[in-house]
Order: sequence, then structure tokens, then C-alpha cells
Amino acid sequence: MASKKPLLTPDVRAAFVKELRKLRVPEGEKADIRKRPTSYRGKLFNKDTARDLLEVGVSRMAEMQDKLYAHNEHGLLIVLQAMDAAGKDGAIKHIMSGLNPQGVKVTSFKGPSSEELDHDFLWRHYKALPPRGEIGIFNRSHYENVLVSRVHPEIVLRENLPNVSSVKDVTKKFWKERLHTIRQFEQITAANGTSVVKFFLHVSQDEQRKRLLSRIDDPTKNWKFSTADLKERAHWDSYMDAYEAAITATSTEHAPWYVIPADDKWYARIAMASIIYLHMDKLNLAYPTITDQQRADLQIARRELL
Repeated sequence: MASKKPLLTPDVRAAFVKELRKLRVPEGEKADIRKRPTSYRGKLFNKDTARDLLEVGVSRMAEMQDKLYAHNEHGLLIVLQAMDAAGKDGAIKHIMSGLNPQGVKVTSFKGPSSEELDHDFLWRHYKALPPRGEIGIFNRSHYENVLVSRVHPEIVLRENLPNVSSVKDVTKKFWKERLHTIRQFEQITAANGTSVVKFFLHVSQDEQRKRLLSRIDDPTKNWKFSTADLKERAHWDSYMDAYEAAITATSTEHAPWYVIPADDKWYARIAMASIIYLHMDKLNLAYPTITDQQRADLQIARRELL
């Protein structure tokens, strides 16, 4: 049986919710990525208390997942984006640890296949959306098409788009239209019952450097290191510009972006778990009610089982 104790005392909970609201990028406002913190500056928690809080939070999320499945009107899509070594995989592991794996699907989008390139850039993402009653996690997502492709516009040429025959054709107008298409995709997704919540795990360059060095120095982490990480790190400023543009253009009421301070993994995890819980709570999920006849049938069945 899941714990029923509150996640936080009322006063601390109110202060925490206020903190979480500040992580959200309001629709129509500039994301200001570089001005947002990469580490936790509050005083509500420390690493030890956060561990206990996350445990209770995961238990509450499991209850919500059960209702989500039984209610069967909504799905939940969680989008994770970040620079390398920001902690996406660890966040998925810790936050989703207590959930029923049958109702959670993680999709990690790599470079598109030849079949996928023969369709529009959102085709493979539509196919991966969670069905009603389930949770889908995009570990990297449709936003790669306005992030890595924007930093390396030559990638767009592989899509064989009409009127795009060279990098010179990949203009500001092109990116504006692509971001508008993403907004429409998410609006349609939300309108059909799938709640969308998006996280940018905001890690500092210095913290990323430490984590990449750890992957080199720790034999158990060597497999995580890729020289491609260093190549992309060299484009840090270009990536921050791309994230700035994407988050500013696509953070909406129905599909909000949260910029999560990710230098402190423990805080990133409780912040994300709490935000997910609050979004699920807003869905007003409930177990289906039964008719009087069904209730009577249950009593008959009960008597037969005694």
C-alpha cells in the first residue's frame, strides 16, 4: 500500500510549488536560458531530505499512473532535452522506478532512418505518442529537428525537402515555420487527450566538463563517453541559442517548458517528479464508477467465492 503521508508540510509545499512555477517558461515570454540558474539556490531541501521526498513522490506517481490507466481518457507525454551528460537517463531511472513498466514507454530518438526521411520530420514522433492511459517519455525528441539540425543545418539537406537544395536555403523563415509546426503538433496532441510536459535539463559547462571527465576516469563509465560529446561541446553557444529560440517559441499552456537546474541531480529529480505529479493531478483522474446492477453482480460473485 502506498504511503498516504503528505509529500511536504503545507507551508513548505506552498513554497516548493512557488519555486516550481519559476522554472516554467510562460507562454509568450523569452526563455532567457543564460540567465536561468543551473544549480539549486533555494533552502527548502538538501540532498538527504530530497532522497526521502523523491521516494514518497514516486509512490504518489504510481497511484496516479494506476488512475491514468483506469480512467483511460488521457495519456501523458514527457519530453526530455539537454546537453550531453545533463542527467536525462538518470532522471528517467530514478523518477520512474516505482511505476508499472507496462504503462511506460521510453523512446530515444537517434538519427532518422531512410524510411523516416521519406516522411515529414514529425512522422516518427506521431507514431511514438503514448496511447490513452499510458505514459510516454521522449528521451531527446522532435526538438532535435530544431536543435542539432539548427546547429548543423547540413543535416536538413538529408530530408530532400522541396526548395531546400543548399544550406543557404535553411533560413530564419525555415526555422520559424518548423517551430510553428511543432506548436501545432503539440496542440493537436493535447487536444486529443495527451498531456504534454517538457523539461530542459540546464547544466553548466563546468559541470558538464566534470561529468565527462568522470566518464573517462571511471572504468565503469567509460562506455558512456563518446568523442562526439566533445565535438558538440565546442558548439555550446550555438546550442544555447537554439534552445533559447525553441523554448521561447513553443512553451505554451497546453505544452509548457520547464528549465530545470541540473547541476544538482538530486534537485533536478525531485523538481521533475513533482512537476509531473502536479500535471497529472490537474487531469482530475478517477477510477471508473459502476452501475447499481454491476454492484449487485459483484455481490453475487462475492457470495459464490466464499
